Amino acid sequence: MQIFWFIPTHGDGRYLGTSIGGRATNLGYLQQIAQAVDRLGYVGALLPTGRSCDDAWVVASTLVSVTQRMKFLVAIRPGLMSPGVAARMAATFDRLSGGRLLINVVTGGDPVELAGDGLHLDHTARYELTDEFLTAWREICSGSSNFKGEYLDIRDGKLLFTPVQKPHPPLWFGGSSPIAQQIAGKHIDTYLTWGEPPAQVAEKIEVVKKLSEKEGRQIKFGIRMHVIVRETKSEAWEAANNLIRYVDEQSIVKAQQVYARMDSVGQQRMSQLHGGKKDNLEISPDLWAGVGLIRGGAGTALVGDPDTVAKRLLEYSDLGVESFILSGYPHLEEAYRVAELLFPRLPLENLPSIDRQLMTGPFGEILANEDLPKGQTENISEKVSDNFSVREPQPTVD
Repeated sequence: MQIFWFIPTHGDGRYLGTSIGGRATNLGYLQQIAQAVDRLGYVGALLPTGRSCDDAWVVASTLVSVTQRMKFLVAIRPGLMSPGVAARMAATFDRLSGGRLLINVVTGGDPVELAGDGLHLDHTARYELTDEFLTAWREICSGSSNFKGEYLDIRDGKLLFTPVQKPHPPLWFGGSSPIAQQIAGKHIDTYLTWGEPPAQVAEKIEVVKKLSEKEGRQIKFGIRMHVIVRETKSEAWEAANNLIRYVDEQSIVKAQQVYARMDSVGQQRMSQLHGGKKDNLEISPDLWAGVGLIRGGAGTALVGDPDTVAKRLLEYSDLGVESFILSGYPHLEEAYRVAELLFPRLPLENLPSIDRQLMTGPFGEILANEDLPKGQTENISEKVSDNFSVREPQPTVD
């Protein structure tokens, strides 16, 4: 399993639907989250895209220099970017980050927002354009392209400085309509779904897997969802209810009106899970749809104690999901909580090695200025979790 986190460039706080407990997502705060992701053992983080967010490429570029390991899942937008410009952006970021770029292909599902950016194609046409875009983009990333389609006309497109990852940074993509799934089967390396109940996710995986096999390709699968994990189930459900304590009916109606105008099949599926009502939000065992009452996109959260949440994540893993893009409010604190409570219970690939000399500092506050916290009277390097390997310090060279 690979666990990713989320960089909340559209805002963050302790509650949804209110400025109470909110916090500014300025550079310092985003750096804190990125460095937590980098150090705790997450594979990387997703940066959202759209007019409600800071630009994902600019934000990701500012975070490269303060991180070492984490990967950045950043969007390219067919119809809003040309294939050649997007290829140069991707190659530059990939080289300067040392191969830490993942590409999130976002066609977009809100005609009003897209019209504000100058794109006036209907749902089907946008995905046809996406197909052409990815064909040309992949060719350019490999060196050159001469591509002519209904929407694009690329003449001698070239990329002089190629990316570190060959033939290009991996492509990720989420789309629930039949045409979107066809594009996934043809072009995409990892297909993403939002956190629907397991049976619905299994159906999607089966469809996309067959489509990719027809193209002679193999595809991986990922899921994007929230988690609310606490030491006990009662604490977790209290935290879930507390998250929406300021969400009133007027806010729900207003949000659902916006989602209703969208032609995104994925968003329609998310909205159907809760029906705009607070009274029946546990839509599947331990899967809660409360976030989606006023948040677009990923609208569900797994709720429970560590064993319960880990069990549910492993159920998705058994379906074929390899990558989990998780988040929680506020994102800084919850990044630590998830790593502490869930990572020891999951078969993870990416946990960091830890230098022995770094394992001498206190894990918990020193008692009465002189005693180690309970459980630390022995050599601390011997008490590292089995999920971590201890790396011997290397000799320095002058």
